[in-house]
Amino acid sequence: MNKTRRSAAARAARALALALPALLPGWAGAQQDTGADTLPDWDARFQSTYVWQRKPALRSPYAGEHSLHAERERSHSFTATAALGWRAWRGGELWLNPEVAAGVPLSELTGLGGFTNGEMARSSGPNPRIYRARLFLRQTVDLGGEADSVEGGVNQLPLATTRRRLSFMVGNYAVTDLFDANAYSHDPRTQFLNWSLVTHGAWDFAADARGYTWGAAVEARDGAWALRAGRFAQPKEPNGQALDGRLGAHYGDQIELEHGHEWAGQPGALRLLAFRNRARMARYDDALALARAGGTVPDLAAARDGEQTKRGLGLALEQQLHPDVGLFARASASDGATETYAFTEIDRSLSAGVLVRGTSWGRGQDRLGLALAHNGLSAAHRDYLAAGGLGFFLGDGRLRYGTERVLEAFYNLQLAPQATLGLDWQRIANPGYNADRGPARFVGLRLHLEL
Repeated sequence: MNKTRRSAAARAARALALALPALLPGWAGAQQDTGADTLPDWDARFQSTYVWQRKPALRSPYAGEHSLHAERERSHSFTATAALGWRAWRGGELWLNPEVAAGVPLSELTGLGGFTNGEMARSSGPNPRIYRARLFLRQTVDLGGEADSVEGGVNQLPLATTRRRLSFMVGNYAVTDLFDANAYSHDPRTQFLNWSLVTHGAWDFAADARGYTWGAAVEARDGAWALRAGRFAQPKEPNGQALDGRLGAHYGDQIELEHGHEWAGQPGALRLLAFRNRARMARYDDALALARAGGTVPDLAAARDGEQTKRGLGLALEQQLHPDVGLFARASASDGATETYAFTEIDRSLSAGVLVRGTSWGRGQDRLGLALAHNGLSAAHRDYLAAGGLGFFLGDGRLRYGTERVLEAFYNLQLAPQATLGLDWQRIANPGYNADRGPARFVGLRLHLEL
């Protein structure tokens, strides 16, 4: 993000803060009655996560440039993040997250739709790099109703608020910080690791190669209902690091409706997400047509000559079954006509899983997780890969199509109040959607520290 765009974002944040009292009559008075003066004005937290994974050799009768490697491999990733927050004024929070990351991926991060380590950024390298992960303003505006509160956490100061409220987020953060915030499968640092389990697999959400972007979002809450919407910057190139600041021309839009409920006396939530991306993307059918006309192998770069739109939907459920047991389920699909631009090569996905607290065996801080994901491609995407085309992540040279099926299980052992050691196991049938390959198996260790 260059200096011009940073200064523009800062001016917009200041203007928003100054304009809110005028735009929303009664705002100042509503803020005075919540007991906010007793809450802390700042917060500082730290996390560090190390993931080690090993893949045994797998069946591979042939391979292409972007295949999962047949031989035995090892991989590791490391992140360390500070979350620094300040309550700048009533209802306003400023957050800064400096982060360090390093990693060596399996197979150069190719050969799978559901990658095995959600902590592995596309820009990772073996040497640690420090960068700004987040820098954003959140403004919460009380609109009346019963008193309510928001617990403090990472990138969230505790709030005394009301059940009817608006929240605005402007700046640099991850789209998934606000959208699809599932309680049981959202954070690869403490929950499931596979990319197709941490969020909707078919949701090609706007992000740079590290998973962050710039943009603005609003959330409106009224009791059990919440509606949120946002627009965010796309990368300039597919899965690239540099972001395109032209939010009027190239963008990722999403809107999500949430309803909280109780079932058999246990809390849960249902969320419906719709997204629309606009960017300079290539269509699979266009790449195939060019290849047929020229008698060549299809190439997305040759067909990337104009703006395209991608649309999709996602439905998610989280449900507590018992104070120690919760489940999640997701279904998502995109139109599958254009190349993957910012997430991973999944056009259809179904996933479900369960998370269990270890209270019944005397380990109340331990966690056991088991989940499944079923990932698929559109017909045009399949045809492109079968003809020898390369996606950003996939390309075996040919394809005997089969849906990619992920099974993941993990156990987190609480070593100390601030530290957990996790054992993770994954099995992926038809890796890269190719029934001629695999299955692939992965075993991993995860050490997580949180202060």
